[in-house]
Amino acid sequence: MDIKECLLCTHDGGEILAANAFLRIIAPEEPEFPGLIRVVWNAHLGEMTDLPAQYRSTLMQVVCQVEQLIRDVLHPHKVNLASFGNFVPHLHWHIIPRWEDDSYFPESIWGNKLREISEDLLLERHQQAQDLYETIRGFDFKSKYNA
Repeated sequence: MDIKECLLCTHDGGEILAANAFLRIIAPEEPEFPGLIRVVWNAHLGEMTDLPAQYRSTLMQVVCQVEQLIRDVLHPHKVNLASFGNFVPHLHWHIIPRWEDDSYFPESIWGNKLREISEDLLLERHQQAQDLYETIRGFDFKSKYNA
């Protein structure tokens, strides 16, 4: 894919919560999935093995740190980690909080919707996600994870 056509090269991909010279942590516009976070490698690469080993380690440390912050703030039943790149072949990770009563659980969020979630519960989770976003903004990713 030409870099000019890559959505994650030409767009931030959502609200940037934290960034350093190598990556950015974003809150994408995903109304059904409050608290979903993406960690996006800034350079246009397609696969983890395109990264030198030291950068792979840094990227995964950031993914794990975001997962821990999600667990600490949102207390989900489960956290899913995913890196596909089938539609957007640019290295990025999805960190997805999951609850047993979310609309897709136990399926993936890209699977079949199994139930509706109440608007009140969805609103509550969106409010909790705002706390998560503030926590991520306040965490010192820049100096701690600058490979």
